[in-house]
Parts: sequence; structure tokens; C-alpha cells
Amino acid sequence: MDLFEEIVKMRRAGRRAALATIVHTNGSIPSYESSRMLVREDGSIAGTIGGGCVEAEVWAAAKEVMQKESPRKMVFNLNNEASYDSGLICGGTLEVFVEPILPQPVVYLFGGGHVSTAVAKAAGAAGFGISVVDDREAFANKERFPMAHEIYTSYEDGFEKIRPNASSYLVIVTRGHKEDMRVLAWAVRTEARYIGMIGSKRKVLSVYKALENEGCKPEEFERVYAPMGLEIGALSPEEIAISIVAELIAVRRNAESGTHKKLKYASRPAAVHSVNER
Repeated sequence: MDLFEEIVKMRRAGRRAALATIVHTNGSIPSYESSRMLVREDGSIAGTIGGGCVEAEVWAAAKEVMQKESPRKMVFNLNNEASYDSGLICGGTLEVFVEPILPQPVVYLFGGGHVSTAVAKAAGAAGFGISVVDDREAFANKERFPMAHEIYTSYEDGFEKIRPNASSYLVIVTRGHKEDMRVLAWAVRTEARYIGMIGSKRKVLSVYKALENEGCKPEEFERVYAPMGLEIGALSPEEIAISIVAELIAVRRNAESGTHKKLKYASRPAAVHSVNER
């Protein structure tokens, strides 16, 4: 199997992996330098870096590398230790570089207005793929979004065809509360890495309350970033876009600041009034 062809296939399918490469050997270690092993998200492997306990340790590290999305270098001092078997008990040092293989993150813009066009430009420059969903063809088209990989001209079509995963970022910037509610009700039940909705705190809470009345559970909103975007005092569409994309990057890179804008929402029972209350 060609590992690089497999990596291309996996990235296109939106799946993660980790690639382990022997980058340096020293001593009487057999000639394994440049050997590679691909560890998939489900734990299966392709290729080899020599087998034995070294490979087992690298496999375990690869799972962590995928989780943290951060590379790692491992050094094994073999020195005739019996624990390192399968032909590697020869003395010397072995260095293995383990790097994450991640699909391109994709921003799905629900709404094609001025903020969305600015977000598309900034997010595209930051390495995100762009897809657009809007039920107005005048707003969802290649002229407004030349960088978009996919354009959907109805929300129903988008809900049916989009399959959010750990590399999906859903940005809700529709033209009104009604469309925001439709998209959010669908989004919170997906596996998207990020779900964000624009609007004031008052608007966000009113949307949550309306969706709860329609059957959504309050805990489903815990993963929503709303009001969306880092607080930088943004006013113009371009400034708002920068605040939103900065938040997307913070989430993608696991920065602590990525969680500070989530609103706490708790369902409250309706008040009970006695017959004498006015």
C-alpha cells in the first residue's frame, strides 16, 4: 500500500490519522531509517517501523498525537534491552517523529450576507475550506463566494447532504431568527467540531428558549459558541469576521480562549401563581 495515497484518501474522507517516521538511527540498528507507519483513527495501521515494543509504544503515542493535533518526537535507547524485540535489540538510538494527519477544516457558512463574505475571505486565508448555504441564489453563488468548494441554495439540501465531523465548523449568520433556529436545531445534533451563532446575548437566549419549546434539550446548547466571535470590539462586517475566524482558530488549535464566549443556559420552570396573586 502506498501510504501517501492512503493519506490523500483519508483527508478527502474527513478522517484523521498519524504518520510515524524513523528520522534518525545511531549505532548497530538495522537499516530502518525512513521507514513509516500510518496509524488510523480506528487504531488500524499500514506500514511498519520494525515491529515489536517500539512499534507498540509509537502506536499508543500516535493516538495521543491525533487527539492533541500536535506532533511528537520519540527517542528509544535500545542498548540491547530485551524489552525491545523483533530485530531491534542491537544497541543504539532510534528517533521517531510522529505527526498528525488531519483533513482540511471546513467552514460551513449558513447565510450569505456581508459578514459571511468577509468570514469566507479571512477563513480561506487561514487554511479553512469554505462551503455556503443560503436559500437566496442572489447571495449563494460563485460570484460572491469564488473560494467556496460547495454552495447549497436551500437549507433542506444542505441539511441532507452535509455530514459534519470533527473537522467541520458551522457558522450561523442567516438573515433572521427563524432561519437561525432551523439551522441551530439541526446543528446541535451533528458531530461538528464547532457550532457558532451570531447575535446579542438576548437574541441567543430567546432562540434557545424557543428551541426548548420545540423539543430541544438545554444541554444541547452547551457546545454552542454564542454570541459568536472573540470580544475585540468589532463593528464592521470585516472586523466581525476577524473576531469569528480568530475564534475558529482558537478552537482548532485547542486554545483556552476558545471557550469563553459560551452562554450558560438553564431551563426554568414556569412560575406558579396562587389565585390571590395579582
